[in-house]
Amino acid sequence: MTPELSDVDRSRVGWWALTLGIAVAFAFVLYALVGTFVLGLFVYYGTRPLDRRFRRHLPKGVSAGFTLVAIALPAFVLVGSVVVVAVQELGPEGVETVAQTAGSYAGVSLGEDPVAELQTLAADTDTGTAMGVVATGTGALAFLADGLLHVVIALVVAFYLLRDDDHLRSWFENNVADEGEPLHAYATAVDRDLGTIYFGNVLLIGLVAALATVVYHGFNLLAPPSLAIPVPTALAMLTGFASLIPIVVGKVVYVPLTLYLAAIAFRADPALLVYPAALFAVCLALLDLLPMTYLLPRIAGRKTHVGLVLLAYVLGPVLFGWYGLFFGPLLLVLGVQLVRIAFTELIHGDGVTPYVTAAESIGADPEAED
Repeated sequence: MTPELSDVDRSRVGWWALTLGIAVAFAFVLYALVGTFVLGLFVYYGTRPLDRRFRRHLPKGVSAGFTLVAIALPAFVLVGSVVVVAVQELGPEGVETVAQTAGSYAGVSLGEDPVAELQTLAADTDTGTAMGVVATGTGALAFLADGLLHVVIALVVAFYLLRDDDHLRSWFENNVADEGEPLHAYATAVDRDLGTIYFGNVLLIGLVAALATVVYHGFNLLAPPSLAIPVPTALAMLTGFASLIPIVVGKVVYVPLTLYLAAIAFRADPALLVYPAALFAVCLALLDLLPMTYLLPRIAGRKTHVGLVLLAYVLGPVLFGWYGLFFGPLLLVLGVQLVRIAFTELIHGDGVTPYVTAAESIGADPEAED
C-alpha cells in the first residue's frame, strides 16, 4: 500500500530539497568559474610537497601561506608582468597576431580576448587628452583587475586546500567512505596521480627554467654585445612556464627570440647569423626535445601512461580553452582510475572492491604506502 503524504518524514524531504538546491547553486558557481577552480587545484597539487616540508617546521596555516608567497605568487607576477610588457611592446597588430595564433590552440576568439579589447581601447582613445588618459587607464585597470580576481580566487582555493586537506580527508573517511572501501581507494588513487602529474609539471618548469638560464646567460658570454639577449633571466623563467604547453613548449619564447637576434645580426653583419643559428640549435635540443622526450615522461608520467598524459595536455586546451591545460589531466586521471578499480566489476555485474583489477601498471596503487 502506498503511504500517505502524512506518513512521509516531511522534515527529511525538506532537508533533501534544501540540499539539492544548494548543490545546484554550487554546481553553477563551479561551472561559471571552472577554469579558476581547476587552476587552484593545480596550484595546490603543484605546491603540496613543498608545503609538507615546510609544515615540519611551521604551523599549517603559516606553511601554506609561505608556500604560496614563495612559489606560486612570484610565478603569477612574472607571467602577468611579461603579458603587460608584451601588450605594450607589440602594439595592436602584434597582439592581434599572437591572439589569433593562441586562439586556434586554446579556443579563445578575438571577440572574447581581453588583451585584444584593451588594445582596441588604447587605439581608439585619444591619449593626448586628460579624459583619454583616464579612459585608457580605466580600461587597463579593468583588464588587470579581471585577471587578478581569478588569480586571487585560485590562490585562496589552493591556500585552504593546503591548510585544511587533512581535515577534509578525515571528514571524507568519517562520513563518506572509510579506509578499505572502494570509493576511498578510488579517491586515494586519484589524489596520488594528480599529485604526481601536477607536481611533475612544476618540476619540469623549474628544470627547463634552469636550463634556459644557463643557455641564455651562456649565449650572452659568447656572443657579441650587440647580440646580447635582453633580460635573460626573465626570459628563462618564461621559457620554463612555456614548457606547460604540449608540443609548443619553449618554442613560444626561443623562436621569436632567435628571429629577433637574427634580424639584428643580418642588419649589422650577415656573418653574425651563426650566433642566433647556434642558439636556436641549442634551444631546440635542450629546451624542446629534452623536456618532451626525456624529462616529461620521467617526471609527469611516472605512474600514468605517458602517451595518455601528453594526449590530455594536447586535447584539453583544444576542447576547453586555456584551463584545459589543467582540466584535461584531471579528466584523464578520473577516467583511468575508474577503469582500474571499478569498470571491470561493473560490466560483469560483480561487486566493486578497493583493489586494482585492470591496467595495474598505468596508475597509482591506492593500497601502497603514501
